[in-house]
Amino acid sequence: MTVTLADVAARAQVSPATVSRVLNGNYPVAASTRERVLRAVDELDYVLNGPASSLAAATSDLVGILVNDIADPFFGIMASAIQSEIGGPGGRAGGERLGVVCNTGGSPERELTYLTLLQRQRAAAVVLTGGAIENAAHVAAVSAKLSKLAAAGTRVVLCGRPPVPDTPEAIALTFDNRGGGRELTEHLIGLGHRQLGYIAGPEERTTTRHRLEGHRDALAAHGIKDDPQRTVHGRYDRRSGYEATLELLRRDPSLTAIVAANDSVAVGACAALRESGLRTPDDVSVAGFDDLPFSIDAVPALTTVRLPLSEAGARAGRIAMGREEPPPGGIATVRGELMVRGSSGRPRG
Repeated sequence: MTVTLADVAARAQVSPATVSRVLNGNYPVAASTRERVLRAVDELDYVLNGPASSLAAATSDLVGILVNDIADPFFGIMASAIQSEIGGPGGRAGGERLGVVCNTGGSPERELTYLTLLQRQRAAAVVLTGGAIENAAHVAAVSAKLSKLAAAGTRVVLCGRPPVPDTPEAIALTFDNRGGGRELTEHLIGLGHRQLGYIAGPEERTTTRHRLEGHRDALAAHGIKDDPQRTVHGRYDRRSGYEATLELLRRDPSLTAIVAANDSVAVGACAALRESGLRTPDDVSVAGFDDLPFSIDAVPALTTVRLPLSEAGARAGRIAMGREEPPPGGIATVRGELMVRGSSGRPRG
């Protein structure tokens, strides 16, 4: 049975004219009304522009790239590399495709809304970057949405993101965050550190959990107690690193090393130590994660785990365009490389 615009209007409890305005984007509509209409479109699997039977199987020249925060170099590097690979044969505009970066701001609702919009536009490909939100209802909703996209002919690739359960159509290039976190902490333990603080990312993110699990695995392997008081969660930004370091020092002034969730957090940690009269690494060693471009220029340069963000993004773009074969089984693990620099050293005394 063909779903009509009137059906969508009835489900959303608005007029057909309002549905038309939302879908055409040519008239201001209240945000709550717009979300309700888009939810109805999603639930009914409504296909815009009339003859659904002829349009549903066709894809456009649009490629959607979902990021958490485009201002974060972690996402900016991957998005740039993905976009560099989405041209070539197959598009209607001289072989080119339109890459659209969708900034979710970490909102699960926005992530689902962007996927709905990309489905409506019959995107040629969708690439989702970075960690996923660990919420059962959201995971199920994303899985259903990606399956619908794939069934309509959209290529779906996850870059730096773990596989989505029950969605084998989505190719996953996942980072070995757990292994990198373990190697980083083992490096500090090998230098002689036993009093280690950890600044973790948001608790609901897969990247946060995997990196923290790697850290804890290293502690356990060396018989070091995992004290919950030595772990603070926050955002993946400099301010969070600054504030979390002050909190860690308040809880335990004897800390000799701090492991940060990423390089931005590590820079904030270094600033907090400096303003507290402590030197890095003479008094407290600091380590980050990702090896973002500014890491080597920090003073001292950051010890970190280098993730091949540009290389992974480019590969995701080629797979999304069908110019590179997906990895066997649809999943590949991309490993990081420990970069030992001046921000880590042996503890004093």
